[in-house]
Amino acid sequence: MFNYRVEDLTELLSALKKEGVTVIDKTEEYEYGKFAWIIDLYGNKIELWEPKDAAFL
Repeated sequence: MFNYRVEDLTELLSALKKEGVTVIDKTEEYEYGKFAWIIDLYGNKIELWEPKDAAFL
């Protein structure tokens, strides 16, 4: 699985859905950030992570 760090997870997921990307309708939030997943054209699961930078200071 690939993992990408993103800036605005909610906005990105909305844009990806509009483009027809398969978005797994489950978002998880922790004290260190939010996670969501999409599926690429080849069936690979991709993790998107929006970190809360304050958790790493």
